[in-house]
Amino acid sequence: MRNEDFFVAELPLYKPCGQGAHIYALIEKRGISTMDALANIAQALHISRKEIGFAGLKDAHAITRQWISAEHIDPKQLLELDIPHIRVIQIARHSNKLKLGHLAGNLFTIRLRNVNLPLRQAVKVAEDVISVLIRRGVPNYFGAQRFGRRGDTHLLGEAVSKDKIDEFMDIFLGRPKKDESPAISAARACYERGNYKKAHDLWPYGFADQRRALKALIASKGDGKKAYHLINKQLKGFFVSAYQSHLFNQVLAARMPNIDKLLVGDMAYKHINGACFRVEDAVLEQPRCDLFEISPTGPLLESRMTKLTGPAGEIENPVLDGAGLKDKDFRQMRQYGARAGRRPLRFQPRHPQVTTGQDKFSSYIKLQFELDSGCYATSLLREITKTDVS
Repeated sequence: MRNEDFFVAELPLYKPCGQGAHIYALIEKRGISTMDALANIAQALHISRKEIGFAGLKDAHAITRQWISAEHIDPKQLLELDIPHIRVIQIARHSNKLKLGHLAGNLFTIRLRNVNLPLRQAVKVAEDVISVLIRRGVPNYFGAQRFGRRGDTHLLGEAVSKDKIDEFMDIFLGRPKKDESPAISAARACYERGNYKKAHDLWPYGFADQRRALKALIASKGDGKKAYHLINKQLKGFFVSAYQSHLFNQVLAARMPNIDKLLVGDMAYKHINGACFRVEDAVLEQPRCDLFEISPTGPLLESRMTKLTGPAGEIENPVLDGAGLKDKDFRQMRQYGARAGRRPLRFQPRHPQVTTGQDKFSSYIKLQFELDSGCYATSLLREITKTDVS
């Protein structure tokens, strides 16, 4: 899929008020992750990455538009940024920093090419699938992008949570993979051989945390603890969050395909306001679930999270117990910002449209829809590309 075939635009929770010390900028990025874009912008502005606010992470292999914020910055500095694959579309002022979660949702426009059916028939299949998904819901998996290019951010998060510093450093700096760039793969191989100087020199400049950690390893003659503590705390918090996401996905998989059915002991999610309540009578509450007023939930695990009971707990709790987390691990998770919560097992797409088109590359099906913040379009696409709509 080309970057141009996957377009995402944020739906802001609020509009900038037009005054204040915080400069908001609507940026468009192509083919890079949000974290890489923020790092490049921070470097160009000569500020720390953590000084830049943002509402949510956006896909790397796409064209995406999202708002960022920076305090006490000359607006001209943002407008005049000259960074590959990033452009500033609009700026405004506001009274507070943009924070994670300040987001109503996202608008997606996606082109599907090389479909196995005639376009007209494929459109009908897509429309039929979407009608079922609107009624029953889309499995609310955290998408693959949540787990990074290497698919290992949850492993890094588990290492942070369990204070396994050596394991973290080996995953973060070593264990090369074939599908990585030659420079990064070579840098990881050098780390594994203990050649930290060569590894440092090979890591691209955009990977500030890896280079900082290796510089500390060089200075301390291999003291992994010193290097570990120099890695950005916000980044470690992101890894811990990815670990929570991984555990949620495991529970969701265990509840499939009955994500639209309540069980006694569930914590049900009210879609109107995000509140949760324990299900004592599943038969009594199921009609509300059928109307998509409420949904069963899965865990964002932390020690203060409400555990499920009854039949629902019989499915979820063994998955969580298998993680082997102890009280000290939960304390460690909280130190890096982990918060307990419940996440609905399903979501409902809004305003879907299915059309066809053709460009110089090929004919395609165009899908357009809105999703709530935190829901992944890839989960919806996976369902649409199936042929079984029962």
